[in-house]
Amino acid sequence: MLRLFRDLKPYTWQMLWVVVFLFAQSLADLYLPTLMAEVVNNGMMKGDTSYIWKYGGYMLLVALGGGLCAVVGSYLSSVIGMGFGRDTRDKVFSQVESYSLHEFDKIGTASLITRTTNDITQVQTLLVMGLRFMVNAPIMCIGGIIMAYSKDRGLTLILAVVLPLMLTLIGVIATLIVPLFKSMQAKLDKVNLVLRENLTGIRVIRAFNRLDSENERFEKANLDLTDTSIKVNKIMAGMQPIMMLVMNFTSIAIIWFGGIRISQNVMQLGDMMAFLQYAMQIMFSIIMVTILFIMVPRAQASAIRINEVLDTVPEIVDPQSGQKPAGNRANVEFQNVVFSYPGAEEPAINGISFTLHPGEVTAIIGGTGSGKSTLINLIPRFYDVASGAIMVNGVDVRQMTQQDLRAKIGFVPQTPVIFSGTIADNIRYGKPDATEGEIVHAAEVAQASEFITTMNNGYDSQISQGGTNLSGGQKQRLSIARALVRKPEIYILDDSFSALDFKTDARLRSALSQETTTSTVIIVAQRVSTVMNADRIIVLDEGRIVGMGRHKELMNTSEVYREIVLSQLSEEEIA
Repeated sequence: MLRLFRDLKPYTWQMLWVVVFLFAQSLADLYLPTLMAEVVNNGMMKGDTSYIWKYGGYMLLVALGGGLCAVVGSYLSSVIGMGFGRDTRDKVFSQVESYSLHEFDKIGTASLITRTTNDITQVQTLLVMGLRFMVNAPIMCIGGIIMAYSKDRGLTLILAVVLPLMLTLIGVIATLIVPLFKSMQAKLDKVNLVLRENLTGIRVIRAFNRLDSENERFEKANLDLTDTSIKVNKIMAGMQPIMMLVMNFTSIAIIWFGGIRISQNVMQLGDMMAFLQYAMQIMFSIIMVTILFIMVPRAQASAIRINEVLDTVPEIVDPQSGQKPAGNRANVEFQNVVFSYPGAEEPAINGISFTLHPGEVTAIIGGTGSGKSTLINLIPRFYDVASGAIMVNGVDVRQMTQQDLRAKIGFVPQTPVIFSGTIADNIRYGKPDATEGEIVHAAEVAQASEFITTMNNGYDSQISQGGTNLSGGQKQRLSIARALVRKPEIYILDDSFSALDFKTDARLRSALSQETTTSTVIIVAQRVSTVMNADRIIVLDEGRIVGMGRHKELMNTSEVYREIVLSQLSEEEIA
């Protein structure tokens, strides 16, 4: 946790002012019982009204000054805590943005959400409370003991019995509560995971009539978290009455023995009242420290989880001095590329070699699990190759910065991702400075203009989160338009026509061929009709190339390709 708090350097001066104001507040609180003792001993007991007014005025000024210092100190500690939380969230988000897909898979999306929200809130709350308590509590405790001792040494023996008892109770509570706080964060991850899966997969859940089983699944995760929370709250609830009993019995002991000492003329009434106040201040400061110690384990568990995110070094990083490929037309070359997913026994793709040229359309086809999507994910460096190299205009993609590399690529993923906002905003996502004319042209090429113009507000029509108010085919066409508007050197279309009817598919491919005459186009598809007219077809099977060429060549030379074609087309259609 201390590593995380190193980021408090920008708030050094504000923290110093917090210390100053809270120190002043503590001194004021320590001085008030002494003033009260003076008023009781020398004013009220002697009936001196002017003395009471004089020292009563002092008490009022000290109380107002202490209250003002407390307000300013609390305000500054809140500013520091909220600012630290904001900065930490920004750092965590930026770090997560730099992750490769492997780091996302390793930590998990649900856990990353919890760490960016709840975990940072826990640390932030500890900082706000800690700045106040860690200044105030030690001064009140140590100062209170000194002041109480100065009022009556004999009564201080009561504190010598009570304080070790309270510290023992704190130790027992901390021992019980630390493991529970650590498990709570992991169980919160589980609840977040189940909830997220249910919200994003609600259509599938309803379609398969699995609402009851999913409710049971969520209830199980929720009850697990609830049971742990109840255990924690039981311990916390039990602590409060125990502490109050200790404080009340301490007050009784002080009044009992103090009354005896007053009757013996060893002690004055005002001093006993002041001693009682100091005893309460000492015990309240210990309770404040107890609350802080209870918060520390949970914040510590959260800080460890946050540091795991910040300390995770992305596998894919930019070189110190990135190379920029020459020219505006990209050649893509695979040189004996091998790639394996972490923990896999066999490579996902193995020994892949081919070259793609501008102005050509290359189609990749193969059975499920043959490595098609894996292959194209290596071009924009979503993953790095295990061996071999991928070259763009003669430069290894690992020697280019990710920004330079991806600026050359228009990527359309297998599952289209649509953001909330307008249709124009989604298309403009590919090129932030795109004009209205460019947006309309991209939509027309992607065959999206026909459904856009039928919407109430056209290109200004609002899209809900995840594009739930669009069909699958509409989302695919918007994704293609988003890639088209940036006019990249390399188009990567990962099964981007699967939701389109054959007529729209044909029109889109025809318009696309005219738009990409100077670009390198890579199409991953399941439909034979989509790839038949490609300049080059690459056939994958179990991560290896088993055929490469045009449609007619492959029909004669590749058994795998011929089986795929025969499974989709009749003899008449093939002819």
